[in-house]
Amino acid sequence: MKSILKLTFGVFAAALVSATMVSCSEDIMDKINEDRNHATDAPAKYTLAEVIVSSAWENTGSDLNTYAAVYVEHEAGVDNQMNHAEMRNGEPSNASTYNNSWSELYRTLRNLNVILSDEEKSSDPLVKGVAEILTAYNLAILTDLFGDVPFSESFNPDENKQPKLDSQQELYGKIFNYLDAGIADVNSSTGNSLSSYDLIYGGAKANWVKFANALKARYTMRQLKRNGDAALNSVLQYIDQAFASEADQATFNVYDANQLNPHFDFEWSRDGLGASKSAFDKLAERNDPRINRLYWDGNSWAHLAADELSLFENGVSDPGVYKYSYTAFMFAQTADTYMMSYREQLFLKAEALVRLGRTSEAEPILKEAIELSFANLEASVFAACTAPTVGAYGGIEDIIGDGDLTAADADAYFDAEVKPRFAANPLKETLIQKYLSMWGANGESLETYNDVRRLISLGQESLLELKNPKSFPLRYTYGSGDTTTNPNVNAAYGNGQYVYSEPVWWAGGSR
Repeated sequence: MKSILKLTFGVFAAALVSATMVSCSEDIMDKINEDRNHATDAPAKYTLAEVIVSSAWENTGSDLNTYAAVYVEHEAGVDNQMNHAEMRNGEPSNASTYNNSWSELYRTLRNLNVILSDEEKSSDPLVKGVAEILTAYNLAILTDLFGDVPFSESFNPDENKQPKLDSQQELYGKIFNYLDAGIADVNSSTGNSLSSYDLIYGGAKANWVKFANALKARYTMRQLKRNGDAALNSVLQYIDQAFASEADQATFNVYDANQLNPHFDFEWSRDGLGASKSAFDKLAERNDPRINRLYWDGNSWAHLAADELSLFENGVSDPGVYKYSYTAFMFAQTADTYMMSYREQLFLKAEALVRLGRTSEAEPILKEAIELSFANLEASVFAACTAPTVGAYGGIEDIIGDGDLTAADADAYFDAEVKPRFAANPLKETLIQKYLSMWGANGESLETYNDVRRLISLGQESLLELKNPKSFPLRYTYGSGDTTTNPNVNAAYGNGQYVYSEPVWWAGGSR
């Protein structure tokens, strides 16, 4: 009996070992191509750090802004794809033009969606609130440039690989909902769970709330065509709860010899930009002292006076690398990227007051904005003259300490040149001074592009006259990654020529 039991147990044990070996073998084979060296998930604060970098560097300061700088004539496109954009030679209407940026915007929004759709990741109200504010910010960039876009069905590819387009009108409702929710969640948080992972504010919740309100002011002004002058009081109310000084503005700066400001990075690698005659003329008409701080030679890198410049006549001049003068902004390797500056907020306030007929209140606001604009230019000049990469090749001629512009210079300029023009046409001068202020290496040409389209929608484009005789692109094209795979996007894209005839919804269009 014992021998039978022993034999039976032995057979069972052998069978168990055999089965285990087969199971282990199957498990091993199942995992043979599995990447076990990289994490498949990360704490939300790590994801937010990545989102902040992509929001500021890629989505604010990089290609989208560079094309906008050419369209609004802050810079001229003198070579390759920038000259194609300048001459409207395929580039503004091709689906490939903005494809990398289109994809990056969706990658950023997908990462934010991961945080907001995961109860554990969004259980911290500070993390959740910041994610909501950044979702509003990136969604606004997406729909402001492209109009109706996929969003509500975009983040579950297992269920829908060809998402529908949501209307811009619906998306603007979502943007304000995200901002309201973000403010509420940030305000309800306690402590600082983000700290160094928050590359904008270090987890300071009061600043995130101010930023959200500043964005509300920006996006409310954007809808002036749709909502009329009644929106202007809302702009002022949001500003009252927004930035109190430059210390509050949404600034991104991790730039050094290896981490490059995106405007500098593009120009250093491509040499596609040159000095715009249109922008220069606006300075020259006002005897603006910034002329004497702005320009260098494209070959020798010597600093140039106003009468020594080689300017590109927008939409007219022949292309050529190193043929035209450079601005300081092209060398500004370590200049900040602004997701939103205090200067921009001051200009929004001044414009709202002027449009409401409160010009005496607007004047000191405009004067302060110009003082800060002069200081920001000097910061870019400093960044250019001390650029480590440029310095390794001998550097540009250093003008630091030689005629630096001060607040007193800004005030003298205001009294002599700006104030008389403001008295004659306060709205025009406010908008032109904003145009000059947003010109730079800080990623703010994109907002000027939005301003130009807003003025066109109001029939006020003459207030900020552009000189390129060719058709102005009223929007950006959808990315080729979706025009070739999503029939909904492909139908909206057509042949791309709609960019010259169809404004986005907030500018009076239908999509």
